[in-house]
Amino acid sequence: MSQSNMLAMILAGGRGSRLKDLTNKVAKPAVYFGGKYRIIDFPLSNCANSGIDVVGVLTQYESVLLNSYVAAGRRWGLDSKDSGVFVLPPREKADEGFNVYRGTADAISQNIDFIDNYGPEYLLVLSGDHIYKMDYDKMLDYHKEMNADLTVGVRPVPWKEASRFGIMNTDGEGHITEFQEKPKEPKSNLASMGIYIFTWKALRKVLVADMKDPNSSHDFGNDVIPNFLNAGKTLVAYQFTDYWKDVGTIDSLWEANMDLLGSKSELNLNDQTWKIYTDDASTLPQYIGPEAEVDCAYITQGCRVDGLVRNSVLFTESVIGKGAKVIDTVLMPGVVVEEGATVTRALVAEGVRIGKGAVVGSSDSENILLVAKRVKGEE
Repeated sequence: MSQSNMLAMILAGGRGSRLKDLTNKVAKPAVYFGGKYRIIDFPLSNCANSGIDVVGVLTQYESVLLNSYVAAGRRWGLDSKDSGVFVLPPREKADEGFNVYRGTADAISQNIDFIDNYGPEYLLVLSGDHIYKMDYDKMLDYHKEMNADLTVGVRPVPWKEASRFGIMNTDGEGHITEFQEKPKEPKSNLASMGIYIFTWKALRKVLVADMKDPNSSHDFGNDVIPNFLNAGKTLVAYQFTDYWKDVGTIDSLWEANMDLLGSKSELNLNDQTWKIYTDDASTLPQYIGPEAEVDCAYITQGCRVDGLVRNSVLFTESVIGKGAKVIDTVLMPGVVVEEGATVTRALVAEGVRIGKGAVVGSSDSENILLVAKRVKGEE
């Protein structure tokens, strides 16, 4: 165990249905982001950078690719004899008739023996589908300073978006007095980031009782946190003000990629003091042709650009043909935009080909267009 005596568990079993065709065959945490990364790289890199050396990744939906990806702990420097990333699928419960995680809390409950094996004093529970950089060790210091049973990472969100989140209402000293799960009329705009530090003894006791409760939905937001509040436990809010994005929709995933553009990006993926580790693809350098026009673009290795790219993010091995235009768009790995085609305000899925002269998307569309299948062009 690390000096902080904290073990991390990443909840990575969700389908991410709002990402539509992007998650037809892969789990949401395995979706690509930022040119060459996957979403799961962010919480795993945060753990490595925070000195947490044992991480359990709880997988469920379309988990084959995700399981093999996270099992290679060396990507994040978590592969020594004292560290590791452990894939934890649901257990077979023959006598109870299920082998799924019935809720976020159940995912931890089913792995109590795994956690007990390491004997941590504290348990860090993370969502596996957010984009951010965070030092969990500083959050643990706050947890200890406040003598808390549970510390919840929170971030102020725009009031108009508050009803999408679990909202933490606090007193003047940072103690959580009330929790509202996706309220229609929120009392504050402090949104839960899905980052929890529990004192393990306190959580273990509640989880054992929760498993036996036939009326429980076995969920942190619906059951465990209200249980902690009702029992008079000490709950505190840890305010985080740096970049954080829930990329649960096509629009938000597009926005997070677009946030990488410009010199004043809040999310610096080239920061050597807090690296985001991933699987390094062995590809050729990017190639920008003599007739290409590039204006405010994030272009990854292996790309070939012979047309116009403006305000766009190009993932590994994307190809832009002569006379083609890519504007306000995210191209995932291996996308080919053929000669003379135009793509505007779109997110194009991995490996999709957009045919010669085709027109995809519109500059005045309200929502971002997801292009997940080949678009035919001129014959």
